[in-house]
Amino acid sequence: MAESQKRVIKRSTSAASAPAGKDFAFTAEMIPNGAKEATFLSKYRQGAWKQFQKLGLPQTTEEAWRRTDLRGLRAGSFVLPEAGKAKLPAPPKRLLKPLVGAGHGGQIVMGPGATSAELSKAIAKQGVVFTDIATAAKKHPELLKKALGRAVKPDEGKFAAMAAALASRGVLLYVPKGVQVEEPLHSVLWGPGSDLAYLSHILVWVEDGASVTYVHEAASPTEEGQTLHSGIVELHVGNNAELRFVELQSWGEHVWNFSHERAVLGKDARLDWIFGALGSRVTKNFSEMNLEGEGGWARMSGFYFTDGEQHLDHDTQQNHMAAHTTSDLLFKGALEERSRSVWQGMIYVAPGAQQTDGYQANRNLVLSKQARADSIPGLEILADDVRCTHGATVGKINDEELFYLLSRGIPREEARRLIVEGFFDPVMQRIPFEGVRGRFQQAIVDKLK
Repeated sequence: MAESQKRVIKRSTSAASAPAGKDFAFTAEMIPNGAKEATFLSKYRQGAWKQFQKLGLPQTTEEAWRRTDLRGLRAGSFVLPEAGKAKLPAPPKRLLKPLVGAGHGGQIVMGPGATSAELSKAIAKQGVVFTDIATAAKKHPELLKKALGRAVKPDEGKFAAMAAALASRGVLLYVPKGVQVEEPLHSVLWGPGSDLAYLSHILVWVEDGASVTYVHEAASPTEEGQTLHSGIVELHVGNNAELRFVELQSWGEHVWNFSHERAVLGKDARLDWIFGALGSRVTKNFSEMNLEGEGGWARMSGFYFTDGEQHLDHDTQQNHMAAHTTSDLLFKGALEERSRSVWQGMIYVAPGAQQTDGYQANRNLVLSKQARADSIPGLEILADDVRCTHGATVGKINDEELFYLLSRGIPREEARRLIVEGFFDPVMQRIPFEGVRGRFQQAIVDKLK
């Protein structure tokens, strides 16, 4: 089958998007370092800046954004943290503790000021590179060039272009061929303050036969006003390689959060992607798994729990571009008060991608009359020897289950909590890391108080 026929259905913003009546106040002078950087990086950022200027803010007339309205975003009020004068708090110690394993093999902390990065000598001796973007541009330009812009293109949307052009915060993780990294690596993006724009770019490149576990968390306190985050995540998993990627979103409930994320898998590659969304005022997240080599396996396990006025919109795609590939996606969420969730999922099977096995499910538990969950699964199958299934549910607490617990003398609030924990148990069982499960379980307790 000709390569040109293996198209992928995308729901990102098109270049023809009409500009909104407002826009951001960023200027070309804010592009990090400009001409001082390597030629390829400067060219990449300048090209992304042109796309940023060309594209307007997404509108609800676009299918991908039909359920997420940006009219409340005060786009012109944001400045980069580098321009801020106020002293901002450091990340709390709890964010720096290990969520996977007993300790970190390396840790990167990105805040409004300086970035710190450390990596154990034993892992560094294996040739692993785990550093911030600025350091990578100086010391590892050949690796940065290899990974930058390969999975996510700046023209995929206004926010993708923004992050590509202006992000000074980011991570490059490179694992050489055949290297097995036993200790987990960890990074934190800490974004305190209001009227600030935190822009980030995460790059992970795992060579053939290598394996690694990487945990990334973006977090901030809840404050008055608005804060913006726009990010890109690019994951490359080589032939017969394995990546376990844990991604937690713990933004304060004043943050408008946008991200474009894509994983590209080679032959017999394995990806276990665990995604948790606990915070933000508004989130619009595009997450894709592209299985481009035969025998690839990818799993995404998602958890979210909203309350107040939170609005979380997750747009996922499982693209089977080669034969004998498997994808498995389960997103489970609970909603309190006046919050809203949107999940749009698509399994795409390219022509010739026979013996594909694709599964996707989204389950929602609505805990108040004012909360709302929209669940929209989809399939596009262009091969005839496949097994692809999907499902979506939106429901409330079962009265019979609640009555049963109450009849056993369990207080109402405790019974409610037990039912919610039971609802989330299937996704918790897919998470092999006790610290991550503990974080999610504590979120349940906090939301139900």
